[in-house]
Amino acid sequence: MLVSFFINLKLPALQKVGAYMMHPVVAKFGGTSVANVSALEHCADIILSSPDIKVVVVSAQSGVTNLLVKLAKALKQPVDIKALIQEIQSIVMPIAEYINLPAVYDKLQKLLSELMTLGQISTRMYNQQIADEILSFGERISAMLVSEFLARKHIPTKYIPAKWFMKTDSHHGQAKPDTKAISQQAAQAIYPYVNEYVVVTEGFIGSDEQGNTTTLGRGGSDFSGALISEAIGAKSLQIWTDVNGIYQVDPRTTSKACVIDSLSFNEAAELATFGAKVLHPATLWPAIRANIHVFVGSTFSPKQGGSWITPKQKAVQTPVIRAIAERKNQTLLTIKSFDMFHAKGFLARVFSVLSKHNIGVDLVTTSEVSIALTLDNTTGCSTGDSLLTPALLAELKALGQVDIQIQNGLSLVAVIGNQLNETKGISGALFACLKNYNIRLFCHGASGHNICMLVDTTVAKQVIEKIYQTFLMTNNMQEVSA
Repeated sequence: MLVSFFINLKLPALQKVGAYMMHPVVAKFGGTSVANVSALEHCADIILSSPDIKVVVVSAQSGVTNLLVKLAKALKQPVDIKALIQEIQSIVMPIAEYINLPAVYDKLQKLLSELMTLGQISTRMYNQQIADEILSFGERISAMLVSEFLARKHIPTKYIPAKWFMKTDSHHGQAKPDTKAISQQAAQAIYPYVNEYVVVTEGFIGSDEQGNTTTLGRGGSDFSGALISEAIGAKSLQIWTDVNGIYQVDPRTTSKACVIDSLSFNEAAELATFGAKVLHPATLWPAIRANIHVFVGSTFSPKQGGSWITPKQKAVQTPVIRAIAERKNQTLLTIKSFDMFHAKGFLARVFSVLSKHNIGVDLVTTSEVSIALTLDNTTGCSTGDSLLTPALLAELKALGQVDIQIQNGLSLVAVIGNQLNETKGISGALFACLKNYNIRLFCHGASGHNICMLVDTTVAKQVIEKIYQTFLMTNNMQEVSA
């Protein structure tokens, strides 16, 4: 059993205020963690070994969301609807068969039947609202099955649909949460059950004021877990995935990468923002606001520990450079116009157009007559549609005599650390070790926690390995007090 593991975490004892538990733990399980019966056995062990866990947030079973994306885009890219539904069924049915209850079969077949109807609609019309409804079925199926599976393991569960309390705006595909409404609704929906049950709910999905289904974007289940944790005053948020924590660098890049056992909120937020796949970029902001500690560990090897993310590091010396992250699918948008020369307000008009189309910008460099900025295609709508729509480009061209260049196939490589903007020689050292690579764009100084470089994706792995060998393996930069 895993009891000793959780004792070592030194979580405080359960408390109650009035009739309800004070500060429960929220556990989020990712797609691989709920992928099949074997994985769910590990989830059950973790929950049984930690009675503080009172809310469980789940992703769709691994592979299901990708199939739902194809279903949602059936009008644009014709597919065999029936075959897709059967493929989804083949992933989730073994879990239902293990539970082996008539009610579970009935619920699953009803959900798949509704999905079939929506899939048929998607062959005739497409909009993001329909796409959100289709995409929600992965988490809805998963939450129902996980709740029933845990009940079979003698864990009292209560399935509470996320749409009841996860309130958002109507920006389908990338909905913005209404934290005040979530806090109010979550207290009513969840707290009455936390003493007697483990509440199971969906990540990723919510609803707007009209009750329409919305989604928080790909990877939004982590975000859901953090929002719920904030809303109910959780003691901590545990994110259970298929890796042992947050690594210095993606272990697929180098096998020598190590898990970082403790990070500050600032370090983890930068890593999440700039591509570390263990965390959704938005996850930490609710935790930071509510001062909630976050744990990241492997569902399949919880005894190996993981990474704790806390407001501040322990009072020890830490390396200036702590980790390296890569964010792929970056677009470099260059806007050149002689109307910019000695003119005021042009940059503001560009950003006004981008804001109107809900486009976020990561890196920006300017000259007298041009602007170069990076757009992240990984955080666009859930179906992966291009951010640079014809309407957006038309509005940019209408700003004047504008020449627009678009370059895809780029990666943003971020060096994450502490006091980087105050450390002498670090930019020179980075450029020296990367002298054989073309750095398309370089940003340093805006933050003490990151230095960002834009490079061609085909060489990004080599760039990361070179930085890792130069700095993290040799630790040749001075240390700073955390």
